[in-house]
Amino acid sequence: MSERFVTRAAAEADVLAAAAFIAERMPQSDDRSEAISAVVPRFLARGEVDLAAGLADTVDDPHVRDRLLIAVAAKCAELDDDEYAMQLAEAIEEYGLQSQAREAIALIKAAKGDLERAREIAAEVLHPDEVLAGIAIKQAESGDEEAATETLATIDYPSSSAAALMAMAAMRLAKDDTLKAAEYLESAASLGLEIEHEEERIRVLTDIGNAFIDAKRGDKAIETFERARVFAEELDNVHRDALLAAVAQGLMRAGSVDLADRTLDAVADKTQIANTLLGFAREYWRRDEKDEALEALDEAYEVLRSQKDTETRDSKAKYVLFGSIAAQFAGFEKGERAIEIAEAIDDHDYSMSALSQVAQVLTARGSDDQAEQAMRAIGEPYERMIAKIGMSDAAKREGRDELAITLLNDAVELAEEVPQLTARANATIEAAKRLSALGQDARASEAASAALGFISEIRGESSRAIALANLSDLQENADTPLPENDAEALRQILVQNRIS
Repeated sequence: MSERFVTRAAAEADVLAAAAFIAERMPQSDDRSEAISAVVPRFLARGEVDLAAGLADTVDDPHVRDRLLIAVAAKCAELDDDEYAMQLAEAIEEYGLQSQAREAIALIKAAKGDLERAREIAAEVLHPDEVLAGIAIKQAESGDEEAATETLATIDYPSSSAAALMAMAAMRLAKDDTLKAAEYLESAASLGLEIEHEEERIRVLTDIGNAFIDAKRGDKAIETFERARVFAEELDNVHRDALLAAVAQGLMRAGSVDLADRTLDAVADKTQIANTLLGFAREYWRRDEKDEALEALDEAYEVLRSQKDTETRDSKAKYVLFGSIAAQFAGFEKGERAIEIAEAIDDHDYSMSALSQVAQVLTARGSDDQAEQAMRAIGEPYERMIAKIGMSDAAKREGRDELAITLLNDAVELAEEVPQLTARANATIEAAKRLSALGQDARASEAASAALGFISEIRGESSRAIALANLSDLQENADTPLPENDAEALRQILVQNRIS
């Protein structure tokens, strides 16, 4: 691999170039592929497609390389450089991924209104149905419903047609045209019944049922959910319970508590039962039926807690759900209960994650004392950093910028206590990004400088390159000059790497 795309001079002036400089000089490995994968999308965001393509092409792993080239080809299509986009698609080794690249290009052309070009490219796609669906959606958006209908008729795969009709219905709903939206959804439901793959048929019908709710057609929603339920009950595989759970939640949203309960009775897996009850609780709360909401949430927790290890299909899903239930108690104004449930989770990492979620919800609700109580239960400095950053996000969403800034400053102060250098650097960078977004440029610059210092101590080249790529998001472009102390720190980092 003799060709180099990033010079030392460029790397010394631009954080993203420095990341690429380090990454491309690494020996071929999964770590190198990961580092290149971190820099290529960022060069694409800058519009530097030639450099992105060159770096992508240096990856030995054919799957990673082809995926990166698909992204570059799509960016070229966005920039209307169709010739280069198609050249990149042809350079992709795996035939199926090559077709995916052409599909991505065609969909972008359709979205941009170049329907003729989209059709030309679709002719070279293995399965052009998704492109044809994209064309139909654009035609409907432009007001040419007759042409959209004609295009839909050329699609072989009913799932693609149904998805297009749902998108067309959503456009109508955005214009408050519920009548036409419902008409599209009825057509989609008819197509959904034609889908051969059972699980996909059920998922599509469930999605259509939820769309009917948005179109204010609860009757049609219930009818569609009932069709999905019948199909789901006939399944005899691991997907059965999850699909029935989704149907039950849809029926609850549609207003049929009896049918929702009856569907839930057919679910065997306790994680899915608890997840469904959590959905019921949220719907009750939305209807201002708070006692019923709390009762359903209590039941969800008790069901999940009663699940034995021998009954558990997916431990990760179970622990994540415990966290969601804890966070929902916080959302239902039961902060003490939320903290208690989060602390009771018997896996340390998931317990800390749940406490972080609870703290964020409590911050959003303005329950700052309870949020601080949840924070105090988090012991590890890194986990506290992440929690404070999340709480800052919650405060910002509620317009509490002063609190958000305070939380971010607190997070940065914790950085020195984090023993793992990569985690320390990346958490500091995330805080710096948010300080910048809140207009705290001086403080963001200080945090970025601190992060650069942490990066210099990271031993692994891949981790160092990825952290630099992350940090580069704070530099507007390659022409934005770095502060002298940061430029010197960057030069020292480069000295630690292989000399080209």
